[in-house]
Amino acid sequence: MESLGFNYNKILSYIPFVLVLLDLQYEGVQCGKNGEVENHLELGKKLLAAGQLADALSHFHAAVDEDPKNYMAYYRRATVYLAMGKSKSALPDLSSVVELKPDFTSARLQRGNLLLKQGKLDEAEEDFKKVLKSSPSAKEEADARTQLIKCDQMQRLLVQTHREFNNEDYKTATAQLDTLLETCVWDVTLRELRAECYIQLGELGKAISDLKAATKLKNDNTAAFYKISTIYYKLGDHEMSLNEIRECLKLDPDHKQCFSHYKQVKKLNKQIMSAEELIGEEKYTDAISKYESVMKTEPNVPYYTMQAKERVCHCLSKNQQAHEAIETCTEVLKSDPHNVNVLKDRAEAYLLDEQYHEAVRDYETAQEHNESDPQVKEGLERAQRLLKQSQKRDYYKILGVKRNAQKKEIIKAYRKQAQQWHPDNFQDEEEKKKAEQKFIDIASAKEVLTDPEMRRKFDEGQDPLDPENQQGGDNGGHHFHRGWNSWQGFNPFGSGSFNFKFQHN
Repeated sequence: MESLGFNYNKILSYIPFVLVLLDLQYEGVQCGKNGEVENHLELGKKLLAAGQLADALSHFHAAVDEDPKNYMAYYRRATVYLAMGKSKSALPDLSSVVELKPDFTSARLQRGNLLLKQGKLDEAEEDFKKVLKSSPSAKEEADARTQLIKCDQMQRLLVQTHREFNNEDYKTATAQLDTLLETCVWDVTLRELRAECYIQLGELGKAISDLKAATKLKNDNTAAFYKISTIYYKLGDHEMSLNEIRECLKLDPDHKQCFSHYKQVKKLNKQIMSAEELIGEEKYTDAISKYESVMKTEPNVPYYTMQAKERVCHCLSKNQQAHEAIETCTEVLKSDPHNVNVLKDRAEAYLLDEQYHEAVRDYETAQEHNESDPQVKEGLERAQRLLKQSQKRDYYKILGVKRNAQKKEIIKAYRKQAQQWHPDNFQDEEEKKKAEQKFIDIASAKEVLTDPEMRRKFDEGQDPLDPENQQGGDNGGHHFHRGWNSWQGFNPFGSGSFNFKFQHN
């Protein structure tokens, strides 16, 4: 209850003074107490004054059990309940006091205040009117009159609020409900009504906050748990939705709405979690299939469709399905053009498809919206290197293979090209020179693309055979371009790797 405005430390500090006043006011009043009851009341009063609320409460329980007609036992117990923030428990005790002693104005006034906080305006008004008719003290009379005016104001405002709500003026209704709830802080109905206004205004976070308060104010509030779960579900938070719908079923396992929603959320949650596990295991084809199931399970909430497509885009990119990835990522970006994750995935697909300008553009757009992402920084630098590299010599293009080609495909392409462009096939001197250069390029491409380390460097935008990229280090580790003489006598159809010794130019 602290979140609803209670300051229990402050209340505790007043308890000893309240008790003293009560003792003075009711000194000598005979309540039919026997010795055992009186002992419990005295011990409870001392413990209450010391702030030991739980121990005090146990003695007042015992006093009530011993003498159910002792109004002071109920009143003292109600005082403890209030100090503990248990207004629901205090209210029946105050009602017992009023029933046993109708002229106990302090108890009636307190009950009226609790009823007002609960939003029970008619009942509160009745209590305040009876206080005024029962010879109250000057302070009690002033308090009762003030609260009667407050009741009247709240009743008038409540009528206006319902009128505005029915007219769909949710903004005005919300402002009026704010005022009502400053007084009627424990009114479940008002909080649920304000939550509905927030939903209509699109302020779902505030709606959830009010509905969560409503679940605490009303113990069996299955409707509020159901509504919280559906809001989380529409927001795309399927895990929180599942948690809240389980709370509803704890209260009522046979609740039809909650059980139906639970089955839907559980199924969707399981599919999404399974898809993410598959992505973690790099089983991208299976993950794509699972996310396609997600879209079939929930076709009516746009969030899940877009989230599934975003993850499919990621899987296609990781699975080196460039064309499909570009198509899916582009579809997502039409609805969410600044989605950094999708921009990164499409950029990678563009690189795979050798569309370097487009890849650079996507990484630059991603950087505009997330400058601190190290993947964006690294990706942009790599895309720029590959763009620059594409304007020079591209070993993949020389062999006519894709960037994701396997080693077997590379060797096959090399053999075909080497056979076609071997200089011995040409008699004309000009054609022979052209073939020699072509053959050198073909052999260099094969050397780079069949060596994992050299290929990795090339994929990062560096040409391992370009002297410009050989800065520092052991000269023996450099790979420079070499002339036709270096390749003479080499069998292009052999399976061995290139291990040629050559001199620096």
